[in-house]
Amino acid sequence: MVPAARRAGRPARGRRRPPRSSGRRPWGLGGFALVGVALLAVGFAVVPGDRGAGDAVGAEPSLDAVETAAGPSREPTVTPSPSPSPTPTPQIPQTGPGTFAVTPGQSALAGTGGTRSTYTVEVEDGLPFDPIEVAAVVDATLADPRSWIADGVHAFQRVPSDGDLRILIATPGTTDELCAPLNTHGEVSCRNGDNVVINALRWGFAVPHYDGDLAGYRQYVINHEVGHALGEGHVACPGAGEVAPVMLQQTYSLDGCLPNSWPYP
Repeated sequence: MVPAARRAGRPARGRRRPPRSSGRRPWGLGGFALVGVALLAVGFAVVPGDRGAGDAVGAEPSLDAVETAAGPSREPTVTPSPSPSPTPTPQIPQTGPGTFAVTPGQSALAGTGGTRSTYTVEVEDGLPFDPIEVAAVVDATLADPRSWIADGVHAFQRVPSDGDLRILIATPGTTDELCAPLNTHGEVSCRNGDNVVINALRWGFAVPHYDGDLAGYRQYVINHEVGHALGEGHVACPGAGEVAPVMLQQTYSLDGCLPNSWPYP
């Protein structure tokens, strides 16, 4: 893998039983009579069992006798399947150094529109995310026919440096710094000037109301924050059960809408 370059964050431009009885039931005389008959019938062989005080003691059966009496086991042996290894949980530090690994290389141009936006993809040092893997998600999202390129106006291309936009995965603390004066409370993402800042907590864990759809949430947050960079503002849920607009603040709530990652679903 080509080592990723390091780049310091720059200031933005623009604006989660009961106890068992120990006594034994008395047999009585009838019980002893039955025992005597049983012993005569089997040649005084004594079946091993729970002996109390005064019980007759006989020779223990040999292991071979036990196996012959029991016979071979006819129950199939079931080997339990091994449990799958749990997916490692990413460890997100609260703060980072404010320097970023820039994904090298560039993507193909996505879209045919005349308004072309270049971008870099950068991951803050110390985060457990591979910049190349992050860039692959960003590239695929912006090149998807349901993304902003569907309007025929916009086009996107990732570059190794000096892009129009910096798409950053940042620790909560660095997110707060880059998003100021907007207060992101260490929890949410923002677009501030040419910085599209995605909080590492959201990139790693999404939000509960996305019902475990981490890939879908990542697509949403990319399209939402890039939408702000294109001049789009927030909109409301049009009605309960409707598909959420991508510019709805879905990180906070769906407001009765269905989750949606795309500007043009």
